[in-house]
Formats: sequence, C-alpha cells, structure tokens
Amino acid sequence: MTDATIGTEAMEEIDLEMGPGYDETTHFDPNATQNLALIAVGDHGLKPTPRKKKKVVKRWRDEWAETYKWAYVAVQEGSHRIFCSVCKEYGRKHRRNPYGNEGSRNMQMSALEEHNNSLLHKEALRLQMASRDKGMGIIERPLYIKDVSRQWSNEGYFQHTVSSLSILAAILRRDPHELEFIQSVQEVVHSLEPVLAKVPQYVHVLERLVEPERVVIFKVPWVDDKGEAHVNRGFRVQFNQALGPYKGGLRFHPTVNLSVVKFLAFEQTLKNSLSSLSLGGGKGGSDFNPKGKSENEIMRFCYSFMEELYRHIGPNQVPIFDTPSGDIGVGPREIGYLFGQYRRLTSQYEGMLGPKGIQWGTTNLHPEATGYGVVYYAKEVLADLEKSLKDLRCVVSGAGKVALYAVEKLITFGAIPVTVSDTRGYLLDEEGFDRAKLGLIREIKTHNKSLREYVKNYPRAKYFDDMKPWAVKCDIAFPCATQNELNHADAMALINVGCQIIIEGANMPCTAEAIDVFRKSKVWFGPGKAANAGGVTIQGLEMSQNSSRVQWTAEEVDMRLQEVMKDIYQKSIKAAQDYGIGNPEALLHGANIASFLRVAQAMLEQGCV
Repeated sequence: MTDATIGTEAMEEIDLEMGPGYDETTHFDPNATQNLALIAVGDHGLKPTPRKKKKVVKRWRDEWAETYKWAYVAVQEGSHRIFCSVCKEYGRKHRRNPYGNEGSRNMQMSALEEHNNSLLHKEALRLQMASRDKGMGIIERPLYIKDVSRQWSNEGYFQHTVSSLSILAAILRRDPHELEFIQSVQEVVHSLEPVLAKVPQYVHVLERLVEPERVVIFKVPWVDDKGEAHVNRGFRVQFNQALGPYKGGLRFHPTVNLSVVKFLAFEQTLKNSLSSLSLGGGKGGSDFNPKGKSENEIMRFCYSFMEELYRHIGPNQVPIFDTPSGDIGVGPREIGYLFGQYRRLTSQYEGMLGPKGIQWGTTNLHPEATGYGVVYYAKEVLADLEKSLKDLRCVVSGAGKVALYAVEKLITFGAIPVTVSDTRGYLLDEEGFDRAKLGLIREIKTHNKSLREYVKNYPRAKYFDDMKPWAVKCDIAFPCATQNELNHADAMALINVGCQIIIEGANMPCTAEAIDVFRKSKVWFGPGKAANAGGVTIQGLEMSQNSSRVQWTAEEVDMRLQEVMKDIYQKSIKAAQDYGIGNPEALLHGANIASFLRVAQAMLEQGCV
C-alpha cells in the first residue's frame, strides 16, 4: 500500500496526543508531509492542521519520534489507518491505550509503536538501509509460503513475491517466543542476501532448512537422595540430515528450552557442513542442573533421561541415525551414565555417545579439541594479518572445558591470557596465566568453587563480582562461556580498550547488536560455527577411528585438527570473496555462506526435503 491509495472521503482529523507546554504552532512544519501530528485526510490529500493541546502523557514527542518518522495514512478496508512506511504494517485497535486517550487513532499509534519495536520492523529497516548503502535493491523472489494472516485458497497456499525478510516473518509468526532461534536464523539470512540474489532457487531451500526435521520433547522424572520426586523436561531436535546422520551435543543447564535447543541444532547443522564432515545437525538436553547434585542423583537423572531418549537415537535406529555427544553440563561422568543405560536398554555398544573413556571408545585429545581449535582458528586469522599470537594480550570468558583448553593453547603459543570468568564474576591476573596457575584454576573448578579462591594463592590478581571481563585492555577477545554473554555495551567496551579481533569459542556468545558494533568498528570477528568446529571435527574422526578399531595418537589427532581449522578458515574467506564481501566481514559472512551452500546443494539434489 502506498500514499497513492490515500482516500478522498470526507475530511477526518488524525487526533494525536500532545503534552502540556507546547503551543499550537511551535512544531509546525509545512513541508513535513508525513508528520502525523499535522495530518488530515481530505479531498486535496494531506494538509497541515493546527495541533490540539491536551493534558496527556509527558515526553510523548520523544517516545513517538521514530514512529512518526516511519508512518503515513492510507485506507484499509474502507477505514483510514496509520501505516509503517517501511514494511506496510498498520496499527490495529487495542483493548487499552497506554497513552491515556480513547481515540481509535491513538490506539492505532500505540499498536504501531509496538510494531516498530518488533524484530520484523527492525529487520525491514535494516534491509532497506543496507540496500541503499550497497546500491542494490532488496532481494525479492517468488516463493510459496503459508500465510496465516489471510483466508486459505483451495490449495491452502498463496504465491507472492517475498524476500529473505519473509522467511524471518514466517518464523516470527510461527515461533514468536523463540528469541535465540530467531537471532540465529537472522544472522545467517543477513549473510545469504547476495547468495539468494544470485541463485533464486536457494530461497526455497532456505525456507525448508530453517524448519527442523524432528523435535522430541519428553518429561524426565527422577528421585533425589531424600526420596523426593522431581521432574525436568528433555529435548532432542534433529534438525537436518541432508549431509549425513544427526550429530550434536546434549546440554544439561537450567536455561535449556526449545528455543535454545533449536538454535544450537541449527548452528550445529551449519558447523558440521563447514567442517566437511558427512554429518547432519542435531542438539538436545534438559533444564536439569547437575551443579549441587550428588553422584547418585546425577546417575538417576541420566538413567531416566536415557529411558526415553534411546527410542529416538542410535547408529542402528530405524529410520533415525542420531549419535549425540556432550555439551555444557554433560561431561565424561554424565556421558558414562547415559551410555551405560543406553547399552543396557539396547544391547548396542559402538557408535553412540561421545566422548567416552579413552579405554572404551574416544580419541586422544577429545576434551581439548574445541578449545584448541578456537586458538588454531585465531592463529590463521593472525597469519593473514602477518602477525602471531606471541605476546598478544588475550581476554577469555568462561572457565569450562572450551575456555580452559583455549587458555592452555594460548600459553603454548606465547600469548598472555589474563582473564577467565564464571557465573559469579571474572578473574583478572595482569601478569597472565601460566601452566601452574591454569592447574590451580582447574582444581578450583573441579571442586565447584568460585574463582575468587585463586586470589588466595596469587594476591596480586583480582576477582570482580557480578562483572564481565570485556572492559579489560586486550588485543584479542575469546567469548567462551554461553550464548548472548556479550552485548552491545560489552562490544563498545572492547572497542574502547583497543581490541582488534573477536573469536567466538561458545555458540553465539555475541548478540546481534554486539556484532553490529564490531562490523561498524572494522574489527575482525570469527563466528562460533567456524571457530569452535574443532569439537565436532574430532567426533567425526572418532567415528572413523571406532569403525576401523584403531587408536590414533594425540599427535596425529592434533595434526588433523590443525588442518581442518585451516581449511575452515580458507573456505570462509573464499566464499566471501566469491560474493564480493571483503575483510573484516568476510569471516562471518563467508562462514555462513560456505556452510549453507554445501547443505543447500545436498537438499536440492535430494528433492523436496
């Protein structure tokens, strides 16, 4: 709908609110044809009319300034409506108007204000601005998509021209509360805009790719040491197996929900593709928290969890081939309990769950793989900049497996890691960690104690309660804790202290706003789906090792890991160059493009899957 559709019916004033203290002509602008406070609809189109002074909400002008900027009046189904000029949505009547006026126009403005704060509007605005910056139109391709806002046709579908925005809009309508999943898809869609413009049929593939193939949700009842019954929720999302069997970890953490598991499974699908392994993507877990639980309580929970999960996984399960592994909260202890129950229920031994003990199935270097791989990836980035890790000051978040093994490898390369963190705060040692200090940190975390204990042995170090390490001066930052740990303010802090490279060790640890700060500041940003692919790489090698009944040495595994991380970096750079994307954005967009193209080609060749 455009301005050309504005009605020519009897004049109808748009009655907007005005705070006390404004006179009728103070803000009058005869050239502001879209200033809604001055709009009237009549036979001669839009014309300014005097403002009405009302005793209503203060600061209305500040609150609604952006809404006025992107709005216009038009006719919808015989009634005048206020529309968003970016994505053509209009305000609908609300039961209650938060701005105090009962007029229907203000109710529409209230609804439009909510719309303008929505992800859909912000994405439309971003695409519009991007198209102006790059001198290219917004990508639009014909696509069949189920439209829930219209009447169904005989076939149940409507064909209309849509862009990548329409895929996001469909997800927003279908799963409006799955914020982590929406964020993950948004990042990928942004990167794929030049791909979709060049190869239109990939729009159809992307629409199918963002919908998981199977989602399993189940209850997990268990009994604690006092004999009291508890219940948690279990998940397994089998996202895509176009490239091979589902592969992805299990996470036990209180924050686990369907949105988190879906985003992890989507990221895992692309990560597995980028690693060149013939593996699909999946993820699972539970909102169970192993911290503070006894060994017997954890064992009973794992047994109960597996009693349902085993029906949906396994190397010989028909029709599902799914081999999970560990993640946050699921280490060797939990894997051992899960595998023991799986073996008892199925009488199957090989090919299921990793990492297990070295004596019964895993590779050497499996625990270290993700953390080491993050540093190997950073090493490749620096090599292109003709630099090395030696003497570079590094800030690391987290104190789990990925973070501590990343610190270990940074020490090996002569870097100076100065921080680690936990849920209570962060630890800063200005002199940098060495192997002895790292050993102490590991001992502290093994006993589930606070990193504050470190200061007792090294009093020159400092522990900061309820703070994050992103304001510490550094050359490289490694967010290795959890999703969305680094926000807009943290990103600004990193830029202000001179950080030049950010390498994600966790899955999506940076918010979309933080990534935008890095982009505008021209710093190098390595996405998690590329940088932390070392873990799944080793799992693929482990499956090959188990099939051949051999045990590779740690040196052999480490050499293969370095080769894979170098290959991932080079593929990302090449994919970005193929679509005209330069540094430093090449790392993010190139990883998304390279991983998508491999999955998309497999899906095209397999038909409508």
